[in-house]
Amino acid sequence: MRCVIARFPFELTKTGVLDAMKGVKPEEVVGESVIIGRRTYPVKQVGQVVTRQDRRDFTAGEVVRAMTRLGFTCRGLPETAAPARAVDPLQNASALLGTPTAV
Repeated sequence: MRCVIARFPFELTKTGVLDAMKGVKPEEVVGESVIIGRRTYPVKQVGQVVTRQDRRDFTAGEVVRAMTRLGFTCRGLPETAAPARAVDPLQNASALLGTPTAV
């Protein structure tokens, strides 16, 4: 399959990627990842090994598109929970004391 990564054309095949990644130890996955065989690799590591380019020369999206088209399973960034809203100490104290009752 022909694809363009970092403005350079590459002719990639699934077996070619499997052969290139054989024996490569996966780095710690922090962002997007690709499952190759039984291992999960960071997208940038796969792109570096397959294209022999520096990781700064291409985007993760380019590699994800290419690996998806070849039939590999790609995972995106992990879902993160929304940060908790900071409560003002005065509002927190008022909430703990409750509202005054009318007499």
